[in-house]
Amino acid sequence: MVIIVFQKSQLKKKPKKDKFAFFILLFIGWMLSMFDLSNMSGPITWVTAIFRPIGQFMEE
Repeated sequence: MVIIVFQKSQLKKKPKKDKFAFFILLFIGWMLSMFDLSNMSGPITWVTAIFRPIGQFMEE
């Protein structure tokens, strides 16, 4: 909310496309801040967790 308050005057001058991109990037940053990324496992663990059930299904 603080970022929006400080950027409000500058956002009024921008086109809708720029406003949309600003809010999307702000939302993505907010969502990533909810995760404890420093203590989470690496991307290989995520890929393995996602594709292992698919591989088991294809083996049947």
